[in-house]
Amino acid sequence: MNTYTLKNLDCANCALKIETHLKSLPGVSYASVDFSTLTLQIDTNDFNTVEKAIHHIEPSVELMPGGPLSEAAAAKSEINHGMEISIIIVSSILTITGFFFHRTFHDTPYHFLEFIVIFIAYGISGYKVLINALRTAFFGRMFDENILMTIATLGAIAIHQLPEAASVMVFYKIGDLLQRLALQRSRKSIASLMALRPDQATVFDKGAYSRVAPETVRPGQTIIVKAGERIPLDGIIISGEAAIDASALTGEHLPQNRGVNDAVAAGSINLSGVLTIRVTDDFSHSSLSRIMELTQNALHKKARTEQFITAFARWYTPSVVAVAALIAVLPPLFIPGALFFSWFHRALVLLVISCPCAFVISIPLGYFGGIGAASKKGILVKGANVFDDLVNCTTMVFDKTGTLTKGILTVTGIIPCNGYSADQILSFAATAQAHSHHPIAVSIVRHYGKHVDAVTPGEYAEIPGLGVITIIGGKRIIVGNDRLMHRENISHPRCSFDSTVAHVAVDGRYAGYITIGDRLKEGAAESIVALRRSGITNVHMVTGDNLSAAVAIATRLGIENVHADLLPSGKLDVMEKLLSPLKRGPKVAFVGDGINDAPVLARADIGIAMGDGSDAAIETSDIVIMSGALGKVAEAIAIARSTRAIVRQNIILAFAVKGFFIALGILGIATMWEAVFADMGVALCAIFNATRLTKGTKAGDEDRTRNVNLGKVALYH
Repeated sequence: MNTYTLKNLDCANCALKIETHLKSLPGVSYASVDFSTLTLQIDTNDFNTVEKAIHHIEPSVELMPGGPLSEAAAAKSEINHGMEISIIIVSSILTITGFFFHRTFHDTPYHFLEFIVIFIAYGISGYKVLINALRTAFFGRMFDENILMTIATLGAIAIHQLPEAASVMVFYKIGDLLQRLALQRSRKSIASLMALRPDQATVFDKGAYSRVAPETVRPGQTIIVKAGERIPLDGIIISGEAAIDASALTGEHLPQNRGVNDAVAAGSINLSGVLTIRVTDDFSHSSLSRIMELTQNALHKKARTEQFITAFARWYTPSVVAVAALIAVLPPLFIPGALFFSWFHRALVLLVISCPCAFVISIPLGYFGGIGAASKKGILVKGANVFDDLVNCTTMVFDKTGTLTKGILTVTGIIPCNGYSADQILSFAATAQAHSHHPIAVSIVRHYGKHVDAVTPGEYAEIPGLGVITIIGGKRIIVGNDRLMHRENISHPRCSFDSTVAHVAVDGRYAGYITIGDRLKEGAAESIVALRRSGITNVHMVTGDNLSAAVAIATRLGIENVHADLLPSGKLDVMEKLLSPLKRGPKVAFVGDGINDAPVLARADIGIAMGDGSDAAIETSDIVIMSGALGKVAEAIAIARSTRAIVRQNIILAFAVKGFFIALGILGIATMWEAVFADMGVALCAIFNATRLTKGTKAGDEDRTRNVNLGKVALYH
């Protein structure tokens, strides 16, 4: 998959035509054009054919490697405001003068004074339209907006409506400039991510410092970041302490103190002190690159509403042009007293209205604004289609460890049995689980605090969701949960605990157990309440932990549906039961962070991953909460609802104004310049309406359920 910037593309309908045509080419397996960011994503093995096809549709468009966040895109030419405004002022003055001459010499058709000033005004304000019309006409495309505008204005000149022809071009020029300026401003909300990309990194190697491009730094190398500098790559602090501002990544504006052994992310700002950092990922896999890539790709995953408008636009223009042709021909033939001049003028008005740009631009810009607003809050939404599902979400399923809880487990107790000591149990458990990366295993090894000689792979077996079985010093050691004890027929005194427990058995004899505790994430209970207020009627928790420990956590959070003692496949089974068999039914979201959550995240209608979780979870999810804060889930729902409201407003506005002026045009009330002004006005209103999203979104919707009844805890074992 390659991404390109489409330079000189200034028409939303043209972007739609390019995408539609590219999809029909035999050598193209995927193509998506996003007019909001002027980007093309394409998967093809015949780039030359693609380039020719684009030039066939839009000869002035140039393909530039890289997306809107690339340096190539940043280098594209800006609008020459002075020149554009000067043209508008001069052509407006000439058009007003032409109106004066038109009224003064109305008895003399095409008086040379009127003709000269109108011709100049028409030429300098509409020369780009005329040139583009000639280019596209050469390739046989007659439903292009430039051709329709040219036909309409030349028709006006033919029936001696010279001032109207010029005014149409002037108003179109004004509207086009305002639209491009508004779009340029809107695009900055996404393109501003480029500012997060550090140009250089200070590498410390063999006692010497050197400034290099971040792309050249490899994992394991050491970099120095001074106060005020942006951290160029992900890494671990090996010396120094500083306050870190990660708001650009997480949306959290409160600086965090970071010291030795703490992880820091690329794109964060070092506010104080000097940090020495060991790089853990190259730049292409850093947090910053991930944000840039996910945000850019999200704009090409179109929502159902966008797909509908795309299909609608394909037949809208031909239909209106057909109606215009009938309006020009039929009434003079069949209505007594109907003048061809009058009905031909009405047909010209319809030609101006037939451009579908207002429809095409109004919908994606709403989603564009929503994605930009979410990214500012540290919420990465991987596609506009995700917003549609999130709005219809009524059920949310949470993984426990690392999602609702901090996932930083600590040993809280060691209870020996059958003559074994606490030290023996801890030693057996730590040695047996030295190979494991499970949070429980990590907490036990960390608590042991001594060097562990891990067992050889041939003497080690990890059973997902149960525990481990190893051979240590000739003894068969089993460390795991209650189900593993039952599976191995090991008699033990207790099965139910209010905390997480790792049982230990030696040569088939029960040796004791280790209790492990976890802490809730800050604001977890408040986040669950906020979700209920956002319309989430069913909240579930799934965990591989024992039932008693799971219920204790769920009760503190007010979660009534608990699914405990689950293997990874069990979580998937729970999700399958909750999913609606109807595609248009209520949606189910899953929130998780671990590798074993990846299948459920992929299966859920909406997968929400914590940004501090595993790469597998992040890759398979639809939404990434960069800070890992649960409160962001409710914020994501609020943004989705605001986005839907904006999109609906834009749709209603576009249909209402277009329909109104089509009716006025048929009745002979609207003039061409009024039609083009209204058409541009719709596009401008849609753009400015969409930018409201990036200026701020409510942290939550109106309180739907003021008195939240958390209800009785229902247990699913």
